[in-house]
Parts: sequence; structure tokens; C-alpha cells
Amino acid sequence: MQNLNLTKARREENNNSGAEKSINYACGLMITVTVILLFGLTMLYSTSFNTDGTRFFYNQLLWTCIGLATGSAVFVIGHRRLAEIGIILVIGSIMLLAIADFAFPAVKGAYRWIRLSIGPFRMSIQPSEFAKLAMALFLSKYCAENVRHINKLFRRNGPIFPALVCGSIMLFVLAGRDLGTTLLLAAVMMVVFFVAGMRLAFILTPVVLGGSGLFYLLKNFDPERWSRLTSFVNPEAFQRADGYQLWNSLLALGSGKWFGIGFMESRLKAKYLPEAHTDFILSIVGEELGLISLLLVMAAYLLFAYFALKISLNSPSKQAMLLGTAIVATVILQAIINIGVISGALPTKGMPAPFISYGGSNLLMNLIGVGLLLSIAAENVFPGFHDELLESMRKRAMFFKRKRSS
Repeated sequence: MQNLNLTKARREENNNSGAEKSINYACGLMITVTVILLFGLTMLYSTSFNTDGTRFFYNQLLWTCIGLATGSAVFVIGHRRLAEIGIILVIGSIMLLAIADFAFPAVKGAYRWIRLSIGPFRMSIQPSEFAKLAMALFLSKYCAENVRHINKLFRRNGPIFPALVCGSIMLFVLAGRDLGTTLLLAAVMMVVFFVAGMRLAFILTPVVLGGSGLFYLLKNFDPERWSRLTSFVNPEAFQRADGYQLWNSLLALGSGKWFGIGFMESRLKAKYLPEAHTDFILSIVGEELGLISLLLVMAAYLLFAYFALKISLNSPSKQAMLLGTAIVATVILQAIINIGVISGALPTKGMPAPFISYGGSNLLMNLIGVGLLLSIAAENVFPGFHDELLESMRKRAMFFKRKRSS
């Protein structure tokens, strides 16, 4: 009897310790994201001030407020309820991608945006950003429910169905001429399958075959993209053609040295470096604040990954763990690609720096992802947290409604 009591006491002590750690990880995540957001807004102000005044800054500030409000709503609703409608979100994202592909004109050769005008307000929505979260929610729930069949390819509950669903999303993204996001989605899907327990051979085989086929198609049927893939190896030789962006990015990084030339003092942002406020904003960070600042940005992304993964791995729910892993993979792979592109380590590709680059859709989806991670942390600490919270809110709403009617 005494041994049973000791075992129970130890179990309660471990649960309390795990709950305390989850709270600390959630606080660390919120602080890290806040710091990156404030840094991003500051650098956006500097990057775009000489060319467009404060328009981009105020637009991004507005999207930040919308993202924080939406992320808070997602936190209240909870990741489990959203995962329940994951397949509906996937269908909705495919419909939005189809609208962008076939109902709106191309922008810089790509069909990625839905442009809306509401009175004097104009906004652009990028459906592929919504597709990232929709895929993560659907895939995490399906794999968690069918984890025992994840290696049974031809079974009814096997991995073929989710692979086809995710492949449909990628097909519509690719139809909009967004190869980078297509590859990002494929990588996130492979990460989730791997964490769910799929054999490495089942993952590597389509990667090798698909990579070989893509290489052949790009080399023989897409000369524009092939030139991008080859020009990054020697950007100086193509500095007036396909290597123009990368060459100016390298000039910006080189002129910044260790400590930069000073905040607001960038020369390359004055219409020399295209997309300086979006995909190449970290080049201006390197120019104005130096290599030290870029290392700190990388450290901040690593901190984000650390806290988010700790929250995910502490969850007793397989679905929550897979969802958190998918969100981390999405954010960190974007960061790796962006840093690789501006430094010349990867081919030039329009991939924003998470929480820093200008772009409402990307920022909104990243903040919703943070809301989902905090939702997972809340469930780790207080099981049934969201059910109790929503029930409490419902009772309060009913109370005020009765009070008004009386």
C-alpha cells in the first residue's frame, strides 16, 4: 500500500513538474515571438522609409494586430476543435488556390494572390499561406488516428489518402507557379510522416524519384527557373540578369561587415535591391546592423524552435505533438530558405523571413500557428482547458443576455 502511495505521489510530482515546464516554455515562446515581431517592424520601417514612407510599416502593424487577435481566437477555440474541421479547411484552401490560379491575373509571373477592394481599402491574400496550416491540421489529426497503419501503404487507413490530399494542395500551389512553397509543403508532409513513425525508405523513395523528375523537367522545359538555379552559383557573372537580386544582397551583407553601417543608413535599399522590404529584408539587416545582428536573428529562430518543440513533445496527445512539429517545420524551413537565399547558399526564391518580412498573409498564418502552439501548452498544463473556457464564456454570454432582457 505504501509503495502504491509513493508511486502515485511521484506521478503527481512528475505531472506538476511537466505542467510547470510547459508554462515556462509557453512564456519563452511568447517573449521570443514578441521580440522578433518588434524587430521586424523596426527594420521594416527602416527598409521602406526612403521609398514608400511609412505605408508598409502601418500596413504591417495593422496585420500584426489582426494576427494577434486571430491567434488569440484560435487559442480560445483550441487546436483539437480546429483539427476536427481540418479536411474542410483543406477543401477551402484548395478552392482559394483555384480562384487565385484562374480568376486573377499573374503578378511577376505567378498566380499567388487574390486581390480584394473594399471601398478605399485594398488588400491581397495569398491562399498558399492558408494551405500550410490547413494541411498541418488535417495531416496531424489523420496520422494520429491512424498511426498504427502509417507503414501499410495499401491499407484503407494507410498513408496514401493523406498523401493524395496533400498532393492536391501542392498541385494547385504549383499551378500558381510557386515552386518554393510546393517544395516547402512537401518537406513538411515528409517531416510529419517521419515523426508519426513512417519508415525512412518510404519517405526517401518519392523524394529521390520526385527530385530526379523535377530536375529533368526544369532543365528541359523551364529555362527561366533553370537559369535561376544556375545563376546563384556565380551571381557576379549574372549581376545584370538573373543574379541581380542576389548580387546586390551580397553587396549589402558585405558592406555591413560585423556591426553594420548604422540604422536607417542602408544604401542598397534605395531601389538597388528589389524586394528589400519582403524577401530580402535580412540583407538590409546585415547591411545596417551587421553580421552580429543576423546571428542574433538566427538565434531567435532557434529559440522559437526550441520552445515550440518542447511544448509539442511535452503533449500527451499524439495529434498535438504532430501539429506542433508541423508548425515548427513550416516556420523554421521558411527561415532556413530565406537566410540561404540572401546569402547565396540556395537558389533565389521568394520566401519571406517569418515574423520579419512584409506580408500580411504570411504574418497572419505564423501568428495563428503561435496561437495553436499556446493552445497545446494550455492543454498540457490543464487538460480540458478549452472546453472549460468555452463553457465559461457561454455561461457569461447567457447571463448578460438574460440581464439585458430583464
